[in-house]
Amino acid sequence: MDHYVDIDVQPDPEFPAAQLMNALYAKLHRALVLNNSTLIGVSFPNVDKHLGARMRLHGSEDVLQSLLTSDWLAGMRDHATLTPPIRVPETSKYCVVRRVQVKSSTDRLRRRLMRRHNVDETEALKRIPDEVARTTNLPFVQLRSTSTGQSFKLFIEHGPIQSQATEGDFSTYGLSQGATIPWF
Repeated sequence: MDHYVDIDVQPDPEFPAAQLMNALYAKLHRALVLNNSTLIGVSFPNVDKHLGARMRLHGSEDVLQSLLTSDWLAGMRDHATLTPPIRVPETSKYCVVRRVQVKSSTDRLRRRLMRRHNVDETEALKRIPDEVARTTNLPFVQLRSTSTGQSFKLFIEHGPIQSQATEGDFSTYGLSQGATIPWF
């Protein structure tokens, strides 16, 4: 993780920044799946209540250059600007950027329980009351599953700043439960 690439989505009167970020993230995910890559991490340096308009990719110079020379940004080039791989500053700190899954739909959980355990609706309601639902204020990208066609929110949490790096692999979403990315 000694290099990074910044990708900024450009303002467009026809597409809100969040919609462009969703499309950009979906393209990144597909590229990471196609390349079976666990060597690229992602962060959002301008994260607040929303992810912002900048996505930062982290990895080695070779891995990032290989991604940039592929055609993964097809259709987005008019909506995004990107830097070449740049060396990470020596003074950077580190943080974990991870996916957080929230079980917020009690109806969906009940349907799943009914289907998997052959229980009726009354029993499912008893086992999974409405109070079980959890919500979050974390920023997210809206994605569509290529396998099921279902739309879902991928909630992203930037963990606390750390002084030491932790090595590890990243998912095909560029996220990790324990590996850190440089934060600056």
